[in-house]
Amino acid sequence: MPLLREPARPAAVREHRLAPWLAVGTVCFGAFMGQLDASIVTLAFPALQRQFGVGLAAAQWVSLAYLLALVALLVPVGRWSDRYGRKLVYLYGFVVFSAASAGCGLAPSLAALIGLRVVQAAGAAMLQANSVALVATSAPPGRRRTALGIQAAAQALGLALGPVAGGLLVASAGWRAIFFVNVPVGIVAVTAGWFLLPRTRQRAARQGADPLGLLLLAVATTGTLVAVSAVSGLGLPTAGLAACAALALLAGMALAWWERRAAAPLIDLPILVASGIAPLLAGALCAYLVLFGPLVLIPQVLTAHGGSVVRAGLILTALPAGFGLAAVAAERILPARWSNQRRCLAGGLLAAGCAAALAIPAPAIVAAALLGLLGAGLGTYIPANNTTIMSGVPPTEAAAAGGMVNMARGLGTALGVAVVTLALHAAAHLGHPGAGPAAAMAALAAAALAAALAGHPARPRAVGTGRLTSRAGRR
Repeated sequence: MPLLREPARPAAVREHRLAPWLAVGTVCFGAFMGQLDASIVTLAFPALQRQFGVGLAAAQWVSLAYLLALVALLVPVGRWSDRYGRKLVYLYGFVVFSAASAGCGLAPSLAALIGLRVVQAAGAAMLQANSVALVATSAPPGRRRTALGIQAAAQALGLALGPVAGGLLVASAGWRAIFFVNVPVGIVAVTAGWFLLPRTRQRAARQGADPLGLLLLAVATTGTLVAVSAVSGLGLPTAGLAACAALALLAGMALAWWERRAAAPLIDLPILVASGIAPLLAGALCAYLVLFGPLVLIPQVLTAHGGSVVRAGLILTALPAGFGLAAVAAERILPARWSNQRRCLAGGLLAAGCAAALAIPAPAIVAAALLGLLGAGLGTYIPANNTTIMSGVPPTEAAAAGGMVNMARGLGTALGVAVVTLALHAAAHLGHPGAGPAAAMAALAAAALAAALAGHPARPRAVGTGRLTSRAGRR
């Protein structure tokens, strides 16, 4: 069927000397859209709390439900994309994401909104599982880190516009407008992707699926975040909290046991260990936790003290602006002899120092400057980290590896929401609400330090596996 085949690029596009960069630029639509949606929603939490009469612990599930579904689907969607075609899955992802965004804007209740966010996450998984792979396989030889830096800058642009656009839209048109804004971007992106993205050249011949692995992953991540949300004030009984924590622990242990024995594992643990990318994925998770945490914390702090959501958005813009500038400029500013590992160490330490400094109350201009430097540290760290990961896997597994990178990002983003919420709730529960922001920033500083250390292992080596073979795809 034509709708199940990857469309070819026009010959004029395919043969143009800028064809690789046109493909990278097209993928940036998805990177931009995903981060715009992630950051813009956090500005709507206060409005959602007022609209539906709920607390922050309930409103945060508008983000957490999306992130949990995204995390559970990224790796299996990456596997399917490696087999059936990355361009095909990517284009359909935009269609699903845009349609679900329109539905979110029309949601009549918080429950309906959360359900539609799960559908939206399915479309986002189809985008994000392929974004890193499409960039890595389309980039000219020797320019992979530069291409991934451009993609990271597009993510930063989405993050930067999210707080400002979210603040303006929520203040002027209401929270529903933050979802409708995705629809025109999606239409442009599908059109551009149809003509500018290459068809998959190498496809994995992996057979079978791992539904049990997918179920265990979903249970482990959901149980963990429900337990954290319960501690953060969700209102779950103590017995329910204990059950969620125990279920998450058991599911995690069962997942580790099962994935070593499955014929077609969702997460190939032996390859992660042999290639050396497991600690790098942990570093990516910590880095995204640090990147997203302030996007939740700053609006809560400022609006609680009478500040406007627009002002919060303007201050927050410094974080993704610093991220984007560093992601693009690091290639020119840092010494060429610096390895990816050294860049990860330097970027992670800068982020940790700035997060620690932000734990001390400061004027808005100082806080904005520190947020910008924090973003610069993460903008140096993340492209180098992602390049090292993608260099450690064979080309036929590019989308699966990209799915793991984005799964780490999704988990980190979800934990960024949960950690900040937990810190604010714990401080208020102990009778010291003013200590909540400092505790949250201290936790983010610790995560940044962990990322710096995790991003500096021995260089991963590309590995193959007896389970994998490939066949040439069409251009």
